[in-house]
Amino acid sequence: MLDRTQFYIDGAWVEPAVPRPHHVINPANDAPIATISLGGPDDVARAVAAAKRAFPAFAATTREERIALLERIITGYQARMGDIAAAISAEMGAPMWLAG
Repeated sequence: MLDRTQFYIDGAWVEPAVPRPHHVINPANDAPIATISLGGPDDVARAVAAAKRAFPAFAATTREERIALLERIITGYQARMGDIAAAISAEMGAPMWLAG
C-alpha cells in the first residue's frame, strides 16, 4: 500500500498543516491501495503563496522555454504510463485496458 501523505509545495515535499489521512480503496475488491492526505485552507494558502512567488520567473520565460517544459512533462508522463494506468485502474476498480 502506498503512503503519500505529503504535499509537493514550493519545490519540496512538506507535511500537511493539519494531518487528515484518507484511505483510498479499490472499489472492485475493497482492498486498501493508498493513504493520502486531504488538504485544508492552510495547505492551499501555502501552495498559492508559492505559486505567486514563482509566477514572475515563469512569466518571463520564452515561448520556446515553455514548449520545452511541456515536452519534458509529456516525456515524464510517457515514461510512467504503466504506473499511471495501474494507479487509475486501482482507484477506479477498472480493468487495465480501460485505464491505460
